[in-house]
Amino acid sequence: MQFIQGKNRTQSILFTESLDQIISPDNEVRMIDLFVESISLADFKFIIKTTKEGRPAYHPKDLLKLFVYGYINHIRSSRQLEKECKRNIELLWLMKELSPDHNTISNFRRDNEKAIRKVFRHTVSIAKHFDLIGGTLVAGDSTKLRAQNSKKNNFNEGKIERHLAYIDAKLDEYNKALAEADGDNKKAIEEEIKKHNDRKNDYENMSRELEQTGEPQISTSDPESRQLMTRNNISEVAYNVQTVVDAKHYLPIDYKVTNENDTRALSGMLRRTRIILGTPNFTALYDKGYHTGSEIKNAVTSGIEIMVAIPAIASVAPDENYNMSHFKYDQINDTYTCPQNHILITNGNYYQKSKNGYSYAAKHYKTNACHGCPVKALCTISKKGRLIVRTEYAEYVEQNRLNIQAKPATYKKRQSIVEHPYGTIKRQWGYYYVITKKGLKRASADVGFMFIAYNLRRLMNIIDKNLLRKYLQKLAFSFSKILASIKAIIFKIRRPFFINPFPKTFYTLLKIASNRIIFEVLT
Repeated sequence: MQFIQGKNRTQSILFTESLDQIISPDNEVRMIDLFVESISLADFKFIIKTTKEGRPAYHPKDLLKLFVYGYINHIRSSRQLEKECKRNIELLWLMKELSPDHNTISNFRRDNEKAIRKVFRHTVSIAKHFDLIGGTLVAGDSTKLRAQNSKKNNFNEGKIERHLAYIDAKLDEYNKALAEADGDNKKAIEEEIKKHNDRKNDYENMSRELEQTGEPQISTSDPESRQLMTRNNISEVAYNVQTVVDAKHYLPIDYKVTNENDTRALSGMLRRTRIILGTPNFTALYDKGYHTGSEIKNAVTSGIEIMVAIPAIASVAPDENYNMSHFKYDQINDTYTCPQNHILITNGNYYQKSKNGYSYAAKHYKTNACHGCPVKALCTISKKGRLIVRTEYAEYVEQNRLNIQAKPATYKKRQSIVEHPYGTIKRQWGYYYVITKKGLKRASADVGFMFIAYNLRRLMNIIDKNLLRKYLQKLAFSFSKILASIKAIIFKIRRPFFINPFPKTFYTLLKIASNRIIFEVLT
């Protein structure tokens, strides 16, 4: 039987190929190279630590190319990226055979969270240029990405108290055994007592830290990660990533990494979305986790049409036909009418209430007709009669409900819009956890590269490759050509003034200003 035969490894090659000949013209690594070259680093403010002595630093664009390539190809580890620089033909071409060590690679991601966010904004601006952002309908949601911190190394006050109670019980046992022990047994028991006392001190220190900071939890491996509910009462020590996705092509236009739940995230995400789109004239879809009165008020008063799913209200009446939803509110007279046509009135005073650690004002509505009402037992179990509580945010919550009722088909699109990126990033690419440690900023840098990779992949799939290549070449060429011209002009200006030349800051400011002008014109 015959087989295809490989080449002899010891055979000499007469005509060698260059790296550029090995990489095909339509290879996506060339698009990644153009994408990074189209960025004006003066505006992005990448942080690179340099010294006047010793080896020079790597250029930020080279390290950025390495990360963008890595995340698109499911490589996030700095050590793995270091290894790929030495054996991956595409990376050898992209990096021009540079091979930074893993510390340099890791430090670049660690130190440039803000710049990475701006690179993500650059992908959104490219999408805008090609009219891929509709800007009329967006959907927001969050996803939990597991942190590098186990549940075992996450503590709250209750968990610490249980550990301390267990240690105290064990110390009592050891102390009793110590009184009866002698010789080698006594020494072993003393070692156990010392070990438990050390553990007790650690837990007491954590308890004091919780009391001083006011934080509900403390994590020992990744200090800013928190134990959060994921689904079906399952919790993980994780970060909560908020995203806003445009409906036209399912492109994320904003993200934010937090360690809190969704109850206070709505207004902040909508405020940034309004800035990104440049208008409040859009509709935003959110699930019931975002249904918070104060957040809904902020959205409605800003002129944004929102549709936030209304959570199911537990039955507060013995008979569900007498739940609050069946009481009609009269806005003119500020009264409620019950199903038995009795009028519930208020004294006009606001009372402070609290829920989940947040306070709000509410008015009470009641009627004396309850005492003689034949269906009182179906309406309330209170001896004083039925009490209706109306919060200060009730009118805005009602407006949200009317929005959903007016466009039920629009709200049903929410899940298909916002879950599209999560399905790709978590299920297809396997990015269901944060690879970094030590805080929100590092986690945000990791997540930023995820969304850069996602948006760039979508852009390469949606836009004709030749059109995208020409546009990126235009950006890259314009930046380099005009900056070279500015350099030449400033050099000519400075030449006659050797005694008192223009300061270095003049050139830097002029370069930054020109970059911004060019970017605005081209995009």
